[in-house]
Amino acid sequence: MKHRSVTLPRLPLLIISHSLCLAVGFAIGIYLLPILTAPESPPKSAIEYSRQSQRFLGHFTRNREDSDQIHWGEGEFSINKDSISFVGKLAPGPDYKLYLSPLFIETEAAFNQHKAGMVRVGDIKTFDNFIIPLPSTIDPAQYNTVIVWCEAFGQFITSGQYQP
Repeated sequence: MKHRSVTLPRLPLLIISHSLCLAVGFAIGIYLLPILTAPESPPKSAIEYSRQSQRFLGHFTRNREDSDQIHWGEGEFSINKDSISFVGKLAPGPDYKLYLSPLFIETEAAFNQHKAGMVRVGDIKTFDNFIIPLPSTIDPAQYNTVIVWCEAFGQFITSGQYQP
């Protein structure tokens, strides 16, 4: 009596393997696209000029509760009457927004719970150093925390408190 080995049909296996490769490629593309399309960071001289009239100073650190290996920021930010500037690094990602909050926030849940009381300052397009114009309608003294948030994926990146 001969034993016949049972093999899976090749088509479903090919569909599964190619779908997996497509999904991995798509994920890598989402990660790399913001890096490839990011404009040049502002020169250090522009950031230093912005810092000369700073009203507030704070830090982003990697050890926030909802920061992780691919969602983080570290460095120093300063706020003056016209802009918020940052010297440091952010993990690359799409659709980053800069928010001011009246409460210290370090989790996605807290961000979503208190978002109505925050103000969105602008878009972050670079991942090392930035200057974001501060609209004249926003008074940073009314807030105490700067937050970097990924709008596309609803992901907390980092935050820093600049006043108690």
